[in-house]
Amino acid sequence: GGAGPGGRFCPPPPPRGAPGPRAGPPALARCVAASEDPAAAWGTRPLLSREADLPRNFGDLFSAVAVDELVSRRGLRTPFLRVAQDGATLPEQRFTSSGGTGAAVGDQLDEQALADLFTGGATLVLQGLHRTWPPLADFCHDLAADLGHPVQCNAYVTPAQSQGFSDHYDVHDVFVLQVDGEKAWRIRPPVHADPLRDQPWTDHRQAVAAAAREEPLLDVVLRPGDCLYLPRGYLHAATALGGVSTHLTVGVHTWTRRTLLSELVTEALHALAEEPAARSSLPLGVDVADPEDVAPDVDAVRTLLLDAVAAVDPAAVARRLGRSARVAQRAAPLGVLAQAAAAADVDRETAVALRRHVMAAVEPRDGGHVLRSRGADVLLADTDLPGDPDAAADLVRRLLRAGVVVPA
Repeated sequence: GGAGPGGRFCPPPPPRGAPGPRAGPPALARCVAASEDPAAAWGTRPLLSREADLPRNFGDLFSAVAVDELVSRRGLRTPFLRVAQDGATLPEQRFTSSGGTGAAVGDQLDEQALADLFTGGATLVLQGLHRTWPPLADFCHDLAADLGHPVQCNAYVTPAQSQGFSDHYDVHDVFVLQVDGEKAWRIRPPVHADPLRDQPWTDHRQAVAAAAREEPLLDVVLRPGDCLYLPRGYLHAATALGGVSTHLTVGVHTWTRRTLLSELVTEALHALAEEPAARSSLPLGVDVADPEDVAPDVDAVRTLLLDAVAAVDPAAVARRLGRSARVAQRAAPLGVLAQAAAAADVDRETAVALRRHVMAAVEPRDGGHVLRSRGADVLLADTDLPGDPDAAADLVRRLLRAGVVVPA
């Protein structure tokens, strides 16, 4: 259709240089067989989906060519790569060196050192691929939107008959996407169910070691195109079979009820800052190390806190979590120069689209409103209303500068 006054909102455009609209199934549907219910397995049990039961394999997301491109031509630095061998992570000095003349960086990846380590049985762990490899950046954005939880992506490239890490558990859920080769996975039940981010497996090292001697819950071989979902806490170890194995691990950093609890109490404490009884001083001469001395005041503030928690509006908790969610995941990539050029050239016929995954929402603020997003916040005035083309064009210009919308 034609452009409307002050900036027409259109469907999001394809990435620059792309041939057209994004094709293919939703991200989650690429990871779970159609016969399975991901909601039923979510956070409770492993889920194995074979290549034959999935809509497509993962060759469009990653490959051996991508590995060589990243380690030899992109100038990557640590911590975008780790190297593991015999269950331990090697020091970065073993596989980094100077970038050479004109690149005063001492920790760029050294492909010759990496080749020697890989030949010797070391596993290459490419980290943060949701930031460094465009196909995975798009996939992870879409998967995070499908799940409602932030995600990140690593690749594990393991030589034949080698094991990268010994039995352990992760503090986040994972989707394991087998790209090349075969890898044997041994899965065991949790020794500490639903671990939080500050409860790593090393806190239960003895229990993990004991469990690793038991029969596995699952003993499976992943082949190209297979996907394995593991909830956080499940013990696992993997060994490459018969050739080089490459798999992607998409980590899902789940929002938990502990997250809700933290934001609920924070909101209650914020409200109590306006309560004189919560701000009053403790008695003169109090011994704060003596339980009997502080007991009356502990009881008093407990009552205040319980009342404040009961009064918290769920909408206030959602606003706090919304701010955390905007920080936890980035919006779709933004062309810095294209965006600046578009903002400088806005007129009444300018067409724009909402930036993908920008998570824009309008909130009340000081008697007015603010549009919050994964770009910059934009204050909204009464003049930012339909019917005034000049005001609308100014709003579009501000939205472009804030990275909320992009040129259509």
